[in-house]
Amino acid sequence: MSKADSIVNNRAGNSVADGWSPIASHRLECVLKPGESKTYVFVLGYIENEDAKKYIEKKDAKPGLLCTNPYSKIINKEKAYELQKKFDSKEKVDAAFNALKKFWDETLSHFVIKTGDEKLDRMSVWNQYQCVVTYNFARSASYFESGIGRGLGFRDTSQDMLGAAHQMPKARIRERLYDVAATQFEDGSAYHQFQPLTKRGNADIGSNFNDDPLWLVLGVGNYIRETGDTEFLKVDVPFDNSETNKATMFEHLKRSYNYIPNHMGPHGLPLIGRADWNDCLNLNCFSTNPNDSFQTCTNKEGKNAESVMIAQMFVFVTPDYAAMCRLMGEEEEAKKAEALCKKMEEAICTAGWDGDWYIRAYDDFGNKVGSKDCEEGKIFIETQGFGSMAQIGADKGLPAKALDSTKKYLDSKYGICIVEPPYSVYHVELGEVSSYPPGYKENGGIFCHNNPWIIIGEVKTGRAEDAWVHYTKIAPAFLEDISDIHRTEPYVYAQMIAGKKARRAGEAKNSWLTGTAAWNFVALSQYICGLRPDYNGLVVEPRLPAHITTAEFTRKFKGTEYHIHVVNNNNEGEVKIALKDASKGKVTGTCVKANDGVKELELTVTVG
Repeated sequence: MSKADSIVNNRAGNSVADGWSPIASHRLECVLKPGESKTYVFVLGYIENEDAKKYIEKKDAKPGLLCTNPYSKIINKEKAYELQKKFDSKEKVDAAFNALKKFWDETLSHFVIKTGDEKLDRMSVWNQYQCVVTYNFARSASYFESGIGRGLGFRDTSQDMLGAAHQMPKARIRERLYDVAATQFEDGSAYHQFQPLTKRGNADIGSNFNDDPLWLVLGVGNYIRETGDTEFLKVDVPFDNSETNKATMFEHLKRSYNYIPNHMGPHGLPLIGRADWNDCLNLNCFSTNPNDSFQTCTNKEGKNAESVMIAQMFVFVTPDYAAMCRLMGEEEEAKKAEALCKKMEEAICTAGWDGDWYIRAYDDFGNKVGSKDCEEGKIFIETQGFGSMAQIGADKGLPAKALDSTKKYLDSKYGICIVEPPYSVYHVELGEVSSYPPGYKENGGIFCHNNPWIIIGEVKTGRAEDAWVHYTKIAPAFLEDISDIHRTEPYVYAQMIAGKKARRAGEAKNSWLTGTAAWNFVALSQYICGLRPDYNGLVVEPRLPAHITTAEFTRKFKGTEYHIHVVNNNNEGEVKIALKDASKGKVTGTCVKANDGVKELELTVTVG
C-alpha cells in the first residue's frame, strides 16, 4: 500500500477482484490551469429491481474482461440510471448533502451539552450518532455478521431503544418494539433473535434465554417515559407472529414480567435457561463436542442453574413495570410486583451476596459461580453493575462494597474486565465462557456494553468522580492518545477491548457491531448529566465531574425544549432547581414538568 502500482506507474490496471476484501478505485487525468478548479462527483449506490425486471435480453454477447461467460444474464440497470440522475451534478449533490446535514442537525438537537470539556461535548454527539446507526442496522447487517444466521436480537433491540427513543420519530420506535414483542410466546418467553425482513423468530437459535423477557419491559418503559404514549400499551400485538393470537402490549409486558417468578430455582433465584445477558455462560450446555453450538445445545433439564443477574434485573425493572401497571389502572398487579420485587431483593442479599461482591450465578450442581470460593472466575462485572444500579442491599452498604471490589479486582487502565481471574481451562459446567483465551471476549475481556452499568451504579451510590474515571477509560474521544494500542475509530464504541490478561491489552474489537452505544448514552445523559425522562416529568440531577463547574444543557422532552444552566459546586451535594419563569412549569424535588403548550422552559440547577 505504501507504493501502490496505480500511483507509482500513473495508471490503473483495470483488474477484476473477487473474494476476500476487494476494493475499487477510480483514476482520472486532470490538468488544471492556474486558478482553475474542476468538480467530480463519485456516486456509490444500490437499488433493487423487481423479480420480473432483474435482467434484460442480451444479443451477440462475447467474452470480455467483465463478461467471461457469454451465457450469463445482463442486469437491468434502468432504475440504477434513474437513481444516478438524482446526483449527476454538483448542485444536486450539494442539495442532497445539505438535506442530510439538516436531518442530522435535527436528530442530534434533542440532547445537547456544552461543558467546556471538548472531548465530552464531542462524545455526546458521536454517541447519539452511533445510537441511530445501531438502531438502523442492529447486529443483522454489518461487516462482522452476514447472511440470515443471526438476525436482530430480542435483548439487543430492546436495549437499542434506550439510546434512540429521545431522538427518533415515535412511529419508528413503536414499530421496532412491536416487532420485538411479536416474537414472544404466550408464556412470556421469546425467540432470542428474529429476522429483520420477515420479522419471524429465528428457530435455529430458539428461546429459553431467561433474561430476554425483562429487556422488553425495560425498552417499552423507557419509551413510555420518554414520550408519554400510553396508547401504545393498548395496541394488540401477536404472539409468535400469529395474527389469530394477539394481546395488548401491556399484556405482553405482564407475561414478560411474570415469566421470571414462574421459573425459579432452588435458592429462590431465577433459572438461567440457556444463558442470560452473557450468552457464553452456558450452565445447562455440558458439551464436550467442539462442533456443538453452546448457545443452542442443552444437555440438562435446566431446573437448577440460577442467575443472580436476572434476579437483579427483575428488581431494576420493577419500578417501570409497576408504573405502567398504574397507568393501565392495574393497581393490584402493581402491588403484587412490588411485593415480588421485595422478596427477590431479600433472596439476592441472602443467596446472591459473597461478602464483598454479588456472586454471578449457581451452576447445575448448586455451586457458586463468581465467588471467592472459586479458583478462577471469582468476580464478574455484570452482577456488580446491575446490583449497584438497582441499589440492592443499599441499607446494608452492599452496592458500595461491590463497586470497591470492582475497582480492586476487575478494573484496568483500559476499562473494567468482565471476569477475574480469567479461566485457564475449559469447564464443562460453565460452557463457552471458559473456552476463550484469557483476556479476550467473555473470558476476561473489557465489554464496553456493561462498563456503563458500573458508571450508573457509581452515580447512584453517590460517587460521581469514580463514575467519571470509568467513563473516560472507554469513551473513544478520550482514547485518541493511545490509538496505536486501541486501533479502532476514535469516535465510536467497540464491542470489546482486550483485557489486562490478553497479549494485546487495550486493543479494541468489533466497532459498530455492538449494543454498547445505548447504555453509554444512558450513563452519560441520564446519570452523569442527570437528565432522566420520567412518567411525571424530566428528572434533573447532574453529577458532573468536579472540573466542570458550569454547563449548559438543552433537552427536548414531550414537546418542550428545556434550557438548563448548571452550577456545579459539589457534585455529591444537594440539587436545587429554580425556574426562570415559575408560571411555565412545576418543580417537585428534582423533577421538572413544563405546563401544557409551553415550548421552551429555562431553569438553573445548583449542585452543592
